[in-house]
Amino acid sequence: MIGVPERLSDGVRGELWELARLFTRLGVTAFGGPAAHIAMMRDEVVVRRGWLSDQEFLDLVGATNLIPGPSSTQMGIHIGRVRAGCRGLLVAGTCFIVPAALITLLCAWAYVLYGATPAGESLLYGISPVIIAIVAGALWGLLGTAVKGPLTAGAGLAALLLYVSGMLGEIPLLFGAALFVFLASNLRSRWGGAASLAPLWLLFLPASVTLPALGSLFFTFLKIGSVLFGSGYVLLAFLRSEFAATGLLTEQQLLDAVAIGQFTPGPVFTTATFIGYLLHGVPGALVATVGIFLPAFVLVALTGPFIPRLRSSPTLASLLDGVNAAALALMAGVTLQLGQAAIVDPLTAALAVLALVLLLRFRVNSVWLVLGGGAVGLLSIYLPWVG
Repeated sequence: MIGVPERLSDGVRGELWELARLFTRLGVTAFGGPAAHIAMMRDEVVVRRGWLSDQEFLDLVGATNLIPGPSSTQMGIHIGRVRAGCRGLLVAGTCFIVPAALITLLCAWAYVLYGATPAGESLLYGISPVIIAIVAGALWGLLGTAVKGPLTAGAGLAALLLYVSGMLGEIPLLFGAALFVFLASNLRSRWGGAASLAPLWLLFLPASVTLPALGSLFFTFLKIGSVLFGSGYVLLAFLRSEFAATGLLTEQQLLDAVAIGQFTPGPVFTTATFIGYLLHGVPGALVATVGIFLPAFVLVALTGPFIPRLRSSPTLASLLDGVNAAALALMAGVTLQLGQAAIVDPLTAALAVLALVLLLRFRVNSVWLVLGGGAVGLLSIYLPWVG
């Protein structure tokens, strides 16, 4: 009957409730940025619940890297769509975003009221090395799936070297790897030594994007969410262009906003919530948050159904294999870079090693590892020999 809402079966209702509980918890406890968030999601939905295989999960990782927006949020939206359709898409994404946005909003309120960011050095001191261990564990688990042979191994190694050397950024590496593996796979019979095509990587140069100024906070963040590729750190360049260069925020306010986005759990893109509050209070926070995350829901809904078709085609699957190899290389490169800042003394090194052992050998939930690392960090202020 028209106008009567569809009744949910007990099975669908249970799936939605399970998605809501999982992603609400991740929204509160998922520290460390997109790579760590994706590692936690893999631990929950592949290792613990068996909702996806490693190959299916890795295909979703590759798909999120092919579209702009916050990669870990899009992974949650993808998982919700695969688990419970359009309703699951909305539930998983919303439950992952809202807790983090509320925490960021609270931090913004305290920042405006007291004129400073919340103190969190000791907490991050203990959490940071644990995050490195979680990402390293995910890399180890995905390595066998992403590296299917000499071709993808060579593409991944080339991507890692080009990334850590600073020669190429995330976008050309991802699309370059996809095109390289696609061409090499489909021309293998004609060219034989396909892996020797690795020097073609140097042909892929970063593309620059010039964005016009918008008169509305909503459309400014909608634009950013629609075009921003790469890691959450790339967000800083867009924010400086849109807000600091135009005089809406000072450089210090911008840096404080990014620091809050890094310190709080959940998506790094909740930095938009902080900036929106600074500019226009609670309404500004709401508008900015909706603007920057809305494209992620739309893009996942549009591209999600095509992923199984892409994987089932031997020709097109090579594109996804190339993206997967490069995505794993980028995760490895970020881990190496962040590890230099996170592991700074014997205590943090011991924390990283212990967390990795607990994760790989005893399958300890990554949430407990994060909480334990934070507790050790807080206790470290009473250790005179630390620092």
